Amino acid sequence: MELIGSFQFFFFIFMASMALLYMCCSLIYSFWVSPVLAYRKLKKYGLNGPSPSFPLGNLTEMKKKINVKSSSSSFGQPNSNIITHDIHSTLFPYFARWQSSHGKMFVYWLGTEPFLYIADPELLKKLSTEVTAKNWGKPAVFRRDRAAMFGNGLVMSEGDDWVRHRHVITPAFNPTNLKAMASLMVETTTEMLDNWRVLIDSGSQEIDIEREITATAGEIIAKTSFGISYQSGRLVYEKLRALQMTLFKTSRFVGVPFGKMMHPKKTLEARRLGQEINQLFLSIISARKKSIRESTQQHDLLGILLKQSEQGGFTKALTTQDLVDECKTFFFGGHETTALAITWTMLLLATHQDWQDQLREEIREVVGDKEIDVNMLAGLKKMGWVMNEVFRLYPSAPNAQRQAKGDIQVSDDLAIPSGTNMWIDIVAMHHDPALWGDDVNEFKPERFKDDIHGGCKHKMGYLPFGFGGRMCIGRNLTFLEYKIVLTLILSKFSFTISPTYCHSPSVVLSLRPSNGLPLVLHPL
Repeated sequence: MELIGSFQFFFFIFMASMALLYMCCSLIYSFWVSPVLAYRKLKKYGLNGPSPSFPLGNLTEMKKKINVKSSSSSFGQPNSNIITHDIHSTLFPYFARWQSSHGKMFVYWLGTEPFLYIADPELLKKLSTEVTAKNWGKPAVFRRDRAAMFGNGLVMSEGDDWVRHRHVITPAFNPTNLKAMASLMVETTTEMLDNWRVLIDSGSQEIDIEREITATAGEIIAKTSFGISYQSGRLVYEKLRALQMTLFKTSRFVGVPFGKMMHPKKTLEARRLGQEINQLFLSIISARKKSIRESTQQHDLLGILLKQSEQGGFTKALTTQDLVDECKTFFFGGHETTALAITWTMLLLATHQDWQDQLREEIREVVGDKEIDVNMLAGLKKMGWVMNEVFRLYPSAPNAQRQAKGDIQVSDDLAIPSGTNMWIDIVAMHHDPALWGDDVNEFKPERFKDDIHGGCKHKMGYLPFGFGGRMCIGRNLTFLEYKIVLTLILSKFSFTISPTYCHSPSVVLSLRPSNGLPLVLHPL
């Protein structure tokens, strides 16, 4: 018996030692061997950049708060009335520094994850030619990091999954269904404007437009795409906003092995919020399933997904979790993009009264005193120019990410190896004087008068909704909502910038004003 006990003890020690050895080898491979092999492979392919130091990669330098241009140093300072649209070096000072040393294409590292930085539209054109939408991947490090927010929704799905999801969702954004949403957009926006008038009558002329527009956009997407009440929509919106702040407003170590363990409270909070949002959408889906059989007409996103699923066919491949992931993706993206576009537009119009007057006059000519009709909106040409210029100066999505799922031979002397993550810097291209000229940082909507690319010297230099087959599927919904909401606002109010406004754009996944947007409103 004693011999057996000794054998069991030594066997336990042996197994524990082997497990410890395995863990040590895994750590060494993750922290050192794998990134070094990837680094050598990239150099072999002719791709260079700032020198990383593993396991943090270039994160240490990226966290330094150093602006490249002194003109940007006043951003975010109290009582600063300076509003400059030269924002790239403030938002991404490290990319601006590295561009000056390595050009518009280089490799940098998030922890042990290599990223190919791209701000070269010609390279993007070649990549779009070589790779179809189905064959683009999304960086695995972001898929893991953002799982609580997007799951495997359209933004994060790949390959055949992406094709299936795209096929299912596309009908929700056809012209007929978009027109059906217009009346709810008008109704919800009118309620917001009535509340503004009440506030003004009570003596509060200064209103935080960013907060108001974002809440209203959330209510619009709740009604038009999910058929849910204001209360349910507000609850979803608040939890998604909390999750967004948890994931993107804190200093984290994305790409570093075991990086989530460095911020355990934030990791657990994000997981909890993600689960709560899942449960909210599960209850919404369950309630909608019970009522869907009673109606044949389903115009909104959730109704179309469920109706097609009930009828069988292609949609059957979507699981309940797939539906939840798409709901999260489109609830967030559907209100965030439009809300921020309108917010930045109102800032620019508040500081350019001539364009505010021009748009108001155009509305009088096109819409007049009649109720808004979707068919009228195409006649708002100048408003279209303004929208395009806003997306150029302040793109809601400041970057795009891709992953090479196979080796990409770009040219005889340049190849991108399989597995390489790519970071496309949209802000850099939209603010590049080599593409737009010396007035690149000026608000000039007329540049889009006769050119949908705004006079950009390369068509791939203007990417407000991404590029290629993975371009944003909901862009027409954004155009519709943007024009309806802005038409109603300009018809009822004029506005100027508040002296309390501090210009401080920041990236919290989307490009947004750090301190809100207080404007002084005047009823017309």
